[in-house]
Amino acid sequence: SKSPSPRQNMPVRYFIMKSSNLQNIEISQQKGIWSTKPSNERKLNGAFWDSSVVYLVFSVQGSGHFQGFARMSSSIGCEKSQDWGSAGFGGVFKVEWIRKESIPFQFAHHLLNPWNDNRKVQ
Repeated sequence: SKSPSPRQNMPVRYFIMKSSNLQNIEISQQKGIWSTKPSNERKLNGAFWDSSVVYLVFSVQGSGHFQGFARMSSSIGCEKSQDWGSAGFGGVFKVEWIRKESIPFQFAHHLLNPWNDNRKVQ
């Protein structure tokens, strides 16, 4: 068991991470890393430093499923990864996968996002 987080009284944050393909998620699950577009980096880094934990829920665009979820375990650095090629991704950061399973969106339709007009989470 891990010792309590020094940020334990801070909020937990959740982000849906959309991937253009399943291969990127498989690479992430194998290597424990992720990379996103530079436009997302500031928001994720801010959440990492201002939250007790940041959970990332992954979904391949158009799949109708979540492919699992992970905990963000490092801030996003400047180092880039060649694992995703040159598809406009920013720096790499570490993730710890908690669940690797395909779950249809319909199983989460009871979850609503108050920051997106209470739309369904998918």
